[in-house]
Amino acid sequence: MSNKNGVTVWFTGLSGAGKTTICMAVEEKLREQGYKVEVLDGDVVREKLTKGLGFSKPDRDENIRRIGFVAHLLTRNGVIVLVSAISPYQQVRDEVRQQIGSFIEVYVSTPLSVCEQRDVKGLYKKARAGEIKQFTGIDDPYEPPTNPELECRTDLETVKDSTAKVLAKLSDLGYFFESTISFAEESVLTSI
Repeated sequence: MSNKNGVTVWFTGLSGAGKTTICMAVEEKLREQGYKVEVLDGDVVREKLTKGLGFSKPDRDENIRRIGFVAHLLTRNGVIVLVSAISPYQQVRDEVRQQIGSFIEVYVSTPLSVCEQRDVKGLYKKARAGEIKQFTGIDDPYEPPTNPELECRTDLETVKDSTAKVLAKLSDLGYFFESTISFAEESVLTSI
């Protein structure tokens, strides 16, 4: 199934909140249904597209603007774009929302204490020890969305629950229609 209209689904939240996990689960479900999907993961983008940028506020804002620009190009060409990026500042998130237009903000709202417990990369531990400066949630602010289209509480709901909420929102807004015909039924129908 090809997408008629593109949309950007922007997952924002602290490091370790579960943005990428939900994003990948949503991607899998959309691809299973034949949708054109691209994922822009903040860590991958920093390696490839914004390598020279640091973590000052101007550099973080520029990083988000570049992700937003790529998301805009894909969205206007009928792609469902899933962005997983901390994107800590409200003003620049609002800026990319305006630029993209078809934009769904998903706040992956997870308490800092839970994110620190997860800390698979050991980043919070390093930030607390002073080895990493300007770390979001520790010595650099995170500004929660004031009016997100959706909130996922990964400390209270499963990945499956969060994924279902995102797909339901895409469905409610007319971007996603899950096929009720299984692949086995499809092959029988085409052989008749």
